[in-house]
Amino acid sequence: MATPISHDSHQATHLKFDTDAFKITPPQNLPQRPTEFTKLGKETLVQLNSFNVLNYPSRDVWQYDVVIPKPSNMKEEKNMRVFAKKLWNSNTVKEELQESQHHWIFDGNKLAWSTRDLGSREVRVKVDLDDKKNSSKPRKPRADGKNNEHTLFLRRTRKVNFAMLDAFLQQTSDWSPECIDTINFLDHLIREGPSQRLTQIKKSFFQRGETRFDLGGGVEAFKGVFSSLRPVLNDDYKKSLAVNVDVANGTFWRAQELGRSVIQAFNCTQAQFAGRFQDARKDWNKSQFKKDLRRYRHVGVTSTHGQLQQWTIDEFVNMTPDEAKFPDPDDAEKQISLMTYFRKKYGKSLSPALPVVKMTKKIRGGPVYLPLEFLRIDQNQRYSTKLSDQQTSAMIKFAVSVPGVRWKAIDFGVGLLNWANDPYLKHYGLTINRNPSRVKARVLPTPTVAFGPGSREPKIKDSDLVNGRWRLDGRKFALPNQNPIRGWGVCVIQPTRKNDPGVPKDMVAKFFSEFIKIYEGHGGRIMAHPKLGKAPWMGPGALSDGGELVAKAWNATGKHWGVTPSLIFFIVNDRNAEVYRRIKKSMDCRFGVVSQVLQSKQVMSCSGQYISNVCMKVNAKLGGCTTLVTTNTINKFAPHHGNIPTMVVGADVSHPAPGAGSGEAASIAAITVSQDVKFTRYWADVQTNGNRIEMITSNNIENHFTPMIKLWMQRAGNGHPPKRVMYIRDGVSEGQYAAVLEEEVADMKKAFMRAGAHEPPKFTVMIAGKRHHVRFFPQKGDKNGNPLPGTLVEAGVTHPFEFDFYMCSHVAIKGTARPIHYHCILNEGDWSAPEIEQFIFEHAYSYVRSTTPVSMHPAVYYAHLAADRARAHLNENPVSSGKKESKAKEEKKSSTGSTGKRDVNIPPLIKMGTTAIKEVMWYI
Repeated sequence: MATPISHDSHQATHLKFDTDAFKITPPQNLPQRPTEFTKLGKETLVQLNSFNVLNYPSRDVWQYDVVIPKPSNMKEEKNMRVFAKKLWNSNTVKEELQESQHHWIFDGNKLAWSTRDLGSREVRVKVDLDDKKNSSKPRKPRADGKNNEHTLFLRRTRKVNFAMLDAFLQQTSDWSPECIDTINFLDHLIREGPSQRLTQIKKSFFQRGETRFDLGGGVEAFKGVFSSLRPVLNDDYKKSLAVNVDVANGTFWRAQELGRSVIQAFNCTQAQFAGRFQDARKDWNKSQFKKDLRRYRHVGVTSTHGQLQQWTIDEFVNMTPDEAKFPDPDDAEKQISLMTYFRKKYGKSLSPALPVVKMTKKIRGGPVYLPLEFLRIDQNQRYSTKLSDQQTSAMIKFAVSVPGVRWKAIDFGVGLLNWANDPYLKHYGLTINRNPSRVKARVLPTPTVAFGPGSREPKIKDSDLVNGRWRLDGRKFALPNQNPIRGWGVCVIQPTRKNDPGVPKDMVAKFFSEFIKIYEGHGGRIMAHPKLGKAPWMGPGALSDGGELVAKAWNATGKHWGVTPSLIFFIVNDRNAEVYRRIKKSMDCRFGVVSQVLQSKQVMSCSGQYISNVCMKVNAKLGGCTTLVTTNTINKFAPHHGNIPTMVVGADVSHPAPGAGSGEAASIAAITVSQDVKFTRYWADVQTNGNRIEMITSNNIENHFTPMIKLWMQRAGNGHPPKRVMYIRDGVSEGQYAAVLEEEVADMKKAFMRAGAHEPPKFTVMIAGKRHHVRFFPQKGDKNGNPLPGTLVEAGVTHPFEFDFYMCSHVAIKGTARPIHYHCILNEGDWSAPEIEQFIFEHAYSYVRSTTPVSMHPAVYYAHLAADRARAHLNENPVSSGKKESKAKEEKKSSTGSTGKRDVNIPPLIKMGTTAIKEVMWYI
């Protein structure tokens, strides 16, 4: 495992590198915040959704270990947490611990805190959950003589050390286990009061009775409030604690009959659902139908056929009510079917064609089967499976709100948390400021963004750069396609729906006539055939041909032109991910030639702006770029900036969406490398990375990063490696920073040595995070109230003394802009803070497929695109992966909970068809 990095006050320097043994020693601490904030650009006032802690607890707080032995009949760890809370909240425990006086806090697992000191002795509390004191419906004595008595063990471990946390904030002490314990306690403290009044999901709370928004498929959404406590450099530029509060958008199962839910989820009638069940029974375990039903696993339901009783779904089983049998309660020697039992016991008829639902609870050691017709889904249960495209679209509409509306929702959420009247905060003495933080931010200066020679306006106006939008009209690409379009084709996929005529031939011809005119107007190169001219081959394609759809279009295009095709367009009728991936798999891997997919409705509208957007993509896929970005600022304070050979590397590991099958699906690692000294074009290589393994494996870095290093040395370095590398890594948590340095950066340095470098370049490593809840509400923003591009925040929500910052480099078209959090974890290249901040901002304007600056550095954005595209290249034959995957699996095996599982062999991706396609931006 990676060793933790210290947070002391010394400046981080370099990774120590032993070229003989290829060993890397990471620095013992992270780079510290510069002594001065950036003075670039213009000052602006920004309100943050951050609320300062004014006072720490003013009395002694004791931490306790809680041990609750698992009942012998309980197998699911998830059920154990529910049981532990039930035991803790029993009246017996409350009375024994004097809860009303001491306001105990329990984390629901193994820790508790209180102002009561129970001494060093172990305290045991026996609880009978069937007793009328602890149960609203006390049970009669059980026939088997067993009782429902359990024992809770409590042992004092330490006093919460607020002094150590304060010493850390004042930089007189390192980050320590005591600091972690204290933050953990305070985070639970601020959640304890709301958790008793609201529905809690991790750090978010949802008010019962809140207005629901139907997402379809038996799923609904409603808004709540998120809160989290963290150490920060506050708005007075002092090291402190603050609570981040934001809107939470939750997805929940709709509380309704289970039978109604499944026909909504499958978008069918009950008869059709029954028919699909019968079809799936032919090969039940491998059926997609069974996989889709797994989304209902662990959903809580109430049976309605008799006395109401709560259950938890285990699975839908391959049995009908006639086939599901269990011992007859009236005659234990006989088996009775569910169908017969319900008819005799309740006088109710069951559908003979529907699947039966198995519950997690057992009776007399045997499984419990219930019919879905008499089950109702309980309220306020989180829906954790990936949303469909339609549900995602509906969720975006529900979640998106402009800054003014979002702030009102945040303010409402703060009122809901009700800190001033929270009995737990009052008891422990924690005070939180009801007024939000306000900080002096900077709006960084824009760069020069230039198009190619011959453009009507070669440079984008400063006003357009500040507004974050410009047009392509009359402008030529900074670099036209290096690979001219020749031998190209258009495959028009025919609609499968009746009464849908598809795109008429004349509309397709008109669209591509306009495409040729507009693309060449932007400087794009299309080679004319002496007899056939420039117009592409056009022909129909049938989805019923499967994978041969692409092959037929490929062959027809090649035959028409008499040359190997260089580009094929595919016109599709809807946003079907499977069709899209089928096309990309064939074009990328089988034929090794770039392709472009178009929506039929866009082809028929034939909008000039849409065509220009397509032209940008096509140009990049054929070796060109849209604009060139030149700094007007950095060389003024870092005169050697442009003279130091520099490579920019981006990386992202994309994990499978949660839900059915995700435990066996591949994670995909994508690495991008800048192709030129202007950082305009990027190579990208991709590969599977085990199952939910976050660190890029050594094999992936050796086999996929090393070739790009060699290519960079040939094309951009004049035979030499770069002097420094800016490595921007997406999506890792603070606990994984050390692993990024020990594993990924170490392997990248080895790759440079293997590629022929005499010594590895100096690495500067930035972590780019977007999974956070920080938002900016500027005093003067754009017309929607969002921050202007280049808005930089260095205080109020940043780390107390490490070098991190939040930046909004884009314009939010809809809703409230989300800044990117950048955290520097290594700075061997000795970049100054303004140099890093300005460099990252300026290159937001160089993204090749848009006429706006983007939210994060393009190197990482491209890695996202490449990782997503690579899902079209998935293979099925299992092989083992690299050492980090094996290491991670060992860690998983040794851990407890749901992560401990069997090994999963993930096959590599199908290789891309040619080397040439990997040298262009094929993923755009």
